[in-house]
Amino acid sequence: MRLQWWKILCIVLMIYTVVAGFLIKLPYAMAYEDSTLYESMRNFFFHVPMWFGQFILITVSMVYSIRFLNKQVSRNDFVAAEFARTATVLGTLGLITGAVWAKYTWGSAWSNDPKQVGAAIALLIYCAYFVLRNSMTDTDKRARVAAVYNIFAYFIYIPLIFVLPRLTESLHPGGKGVEGNPGLSGTDLDPTMRMVFWPAVIGWTLLATWITTLYIRIRTLNERKSTN
Repeated sequence: MRLQWWKILCIVLMIYTVVAGFLIKLPYAMAYEDSTLYESMRNFFFHVPMWFGQFILITVSMVYSIRFLNKQVSRNDFVAAEFARTATVLGTLGLITGAVWAKYTWGSAWSNDPKQVGAAIALLIYCAYFVLRNSMTDTDKRARVAAVYNIFAYFIYIPLIFVLPRLTESLHPGGKGVEGNPGLSGTDLDPTMRMVFWPAVIGWTLLATWITTLYIRIRTLNERKSTN
């Protein structure tokens, strides 16, 4: 089986992310070298890139749902479903790593922070997407209803994650009364951290895409067998 260049890049970037994420000397290392809080900053290279990757994947999923509604091609439906499935797993991992980080940073894994709550609601919305799909036996109706739901879910996700946390008091950077930008502007990261963060975003996104394409290939093969 031919290994495409982006898969090789994915492997390289993920190895780099793990090694550099645990070994790189973070900013202010001399002052906080033995601090648990200081070491917990390494979670940044895993937690945040997972959410970036998740957002990219649900965007791809939404595009395929629109394509399905435009042209009733069954492949567009199950491609949208598989990208949404992997994105939900990635978001769940992001929520878990965020809770671990919050335990050491804020003193509690769950603080009912607006961004935590918004992320949890967003994941439940996408979980409901799969419940909806599994509740219908008519494949054509399921595909149409799921596509419409997926598009609405995407545009509900955006205010939950990117808008509401800016309007309320939040422990996350960028919340009302808190300095910083939750969207991470170019000046928010130390150059050393930036060298690991952006490769991590690309690496996690490529890994999730790779996993998704494998599931799509398996489903395509199963459909071919069932038609023969």
